[in-house]
Amino acid sequence: MPRSATRKRPVSLRRAIAFRLAAIAIALAPFCLLEAGLWLFGVGQPRYQFDPFVGFRGVHPLFVLSPDGSRYETARSRLGFFRPESFAARKPKDEFRIFCLGGSTVQGEPFAAESAFPMFLELGLAAADPSRRWETINCGGLSYASYRLVPILEEVLRYEPDLVVLYTGQNEFLEDRTYGHLKRMPEALAWPIARLAGTRTCHVLRQLAAGPERGDPSRPILGDEVEALLGLRGGFAKYRRDEKWRRDVIAHYQYNLRRMIGLCRQARVPLVLANPVCNLRDCPPFKSQHREGLTAEELVRWDALVAAADSRGTGGARSIELLGEALRIDDQHAGLHYLLAKRYDAAGDLAHARREYLAAKENDICPLRILEPMNQAVLEIAGETGTPLVDVRRMYERMSEGEIPGNLYLVDDVHPSIEGHQLVANLIVSELSLIGIVKPEPEWRQLCHEAYQRQIDSLGDLYYSKGMQRLEMLRYWTQGRASGSASAESPAAPAFRTASGLRAAGPPAGSNARRPAILSPARRAS
Repeated sequence: MPRSATRKRPVSLRRAIAFRLAAIAIALAPFCLLEAGLWLFGVGQPRYQFDPFVGFRGVHPLFVLSPDGSRYETARSRLGFFRPESFAARKPKDEFRIFCLGGSTVQGEPFAAESAFPMFLELGLAAADPSRRWETINCGGLSYASYRLVPILEEVLRYEPDLVVLYTGQNEFLEDRTYGHLKRMPEALAWPIARLAGTRTCHVLRQLAAGPERGDPSRPILGDEVEALLGLRGGFAKYRRDEKWRRDVIAHYQYNLRRMIGLCRQARVPLVLANPVCNLRDCPPFKSQHREGLTAEELVRWDALVAAADSRGTGGARSIELLGEALRIDDQHAGLHYLLAKRYDAAGDLAHARREYLAAKENDICPLRILEPMNQAVLEIAGETGTPLVDVRRMYERMSEGEIPGNLYLVDDVHPSIEGHQLVANLIVSELSLIGIVKPEPEWRQLCHEAYQRQIDSLGDLYYSKGMQRLEMLRYWTQGRASGSASAESPAAPAFRTASGLRAAGPPAGSNARRPAILSPARRAS
């Protein structure tokens, strides 16, 4: 081949690539100019008024005006799910108003709003920065998932909020709903199409072509209030392994996070997003299920290995080896992962213990704790949207042996202890300081601690006794026994099935040697 031909080929290739790139740029130029013009004139801003995943039979206000019209109060019809709250209808000029949205963790379960992090946040802000009048409004709803919080957010944005704190993710799998109307596209197409659909140009074209968006009429319609499966007879038995449902629930959660961030952006109200924590070390999985396709011979072998490991006590390399062999037969059984985690934990191998604790949570057929893809979604969405983040999970991990959260600052599967709520409040105060909302005194942590202690001392012993009673009721509920619907798969201590019966995967929550830190150190000492 002539030498001149070899020199021309790279030049020709570069020209061809440049030509194609120039053609693409010219083709995209009208779209970019139109998008820029729509942005400049504020036209076609994507709205978040509709949920393509689910609808509701009715949406009722959480707050109503008092008889004299001076205050908003929690509607009596909502008191079955929310605690009584009240705030001025006309916000005082010196008031900084914060609405805290979420589920039972925000409400303060198993205690009440008086010892939940929104209360401690109000007390802490007042102690750290007395130059302003701080007020937090607790909008934590029992069993409320992210999709039920959206109407709450839309409502409270009308009440002159200065800040919204969102802590959600533990209740996404509580209600029975299907997503059969959703069409899943290939992952290679999903990302670019999703980005394109979020542009102002596409939003305007969609409105011109189809009028206002009303969602898919085939989407499931939920009741006015939560109808948790665990509260229904036979509800626990309805939990089965369903990978499509799991993926759709996670996608719905991600959509709701983006939607609520978007709503706050449109209202020009700052939002702080929390990354939830859950109990790994001291919370066995609520329900286990063998993998599909397990043969009778494999099941017999699996049972024999687990029984042999169980006979060797809680530790020892041989026990771990036997359970590892059982795991190679069935790596989807949550109870087995938890049992192996306990063995690694006892042996001091915390890295492997954490891995197995996480696997136990992820394979739980009744996922009452936030899943790993959801925690990751919180971090990614906060980063993508520039939303302030309080990483509660990471804070708890740093305080836990082997970065495995347990009963040290959690009283059950997801609810922080009273001390744990104080830590969450301090974390939020720190974040508000970083973004310039609060200017705390140098010794603000000590001032907060003193304010928290006064609040704790004011509550009285009856308050804590009732909280412990509710904790016991909550444990029954999470075991599917709220309405007498428990089956052999929901014993007092969450367990997994073997051929010879039920073998407990671990102690009931709260019975571990790492007892819950329910009260502050000073109160426990007294």
